[in-house]
Amino acid sequence: MAEVILHITAGKGPQECRWVVAQLARTFAREARDSGLEAEVLDGAEALPASVLLRILGEGASAFAMERVGTNQWIGTSPQRPGHKRRNWFVGVALAPQPDAVPDLGEHDVAYQAMRASGPGGQHVNKTDSAVRATHLPTGLVATAQEQRSQHANRKLARLKLAIMLEERRGQALCDARRSQWQAHQELERGNAVRVYAGPAFKLKA
Repeated sequence: MAEVILHITAGKGPQECRWVVAQLARTFAREARDSGLEAEVLDGAEALPASVLLRILGEGASAFAMERVGTNQWIGTSPQRPGHKRRNWFVGVALAPQPDAVPDLGEHDVAYQAMRASGPGGQHVNKTDSAVRATHLPTGLVATAQEQRSQHANRKLARLKLAIMLEERRGQALCDARRSQWQAHQELERGNAVRVYAGPAFKLKA
C-alpha cells in the first residue's frame, strides 16, 4: 500500500499560522478519507502545533499529497486576535524525507532512549515507557516521540523527526551560503573594498 507523509508547518509565522496548521491537518485528513484513502496524524496533536506530520495511505496517496505540496493559503478571521484586519494566512506543506535517504542518519548515528510519555493527550498518550528520545550523535540534535502506542513505532517517528530537522538545517545552511554569495556580489558591485591598492596606469595598445 502506498504511503506518504506530509509535513505541514507554520514556519516562522505568527500564532494564527499554528492554528491554520491544525485546521489544515484536519481538512487534509477529511479530504483523504473522502477520496478513499486512510489518514493518520503522527505528531502535532496539541491545540497550536508548530508543525504536523500527516500520514496518507492508499492507492493515489502520492497524487493526493503532491496536489497539496507548497504554500497553502487559509482565509479567515484570527481566532487569537478577532479584531485583526489580516485574513490571509500562509503555511508550508512538504513531503517528509525518507530517513534512509538522508546523509549521516544511519542507525549508528542515532542514540535512542526509552522514556515515559507525559503531557496532554488522553488515551493517545502511553502510560508505559514506550516514548522515545532520539539523539543525532554527529550534531547533537534531539527528537522525541510519544504519540504512537509502541516503542518501535515511536522510534521510527523520532528518526523521521530527526530526518526533517537535518534537512531543514541543510536547507538553511544552503540559504545562508547563497545569501553570503549575494552580499559579496553586491559589495563587489558597490566597490566596497576591504583593501585598496594603487598600481601603474593602464595603457591601451594602439
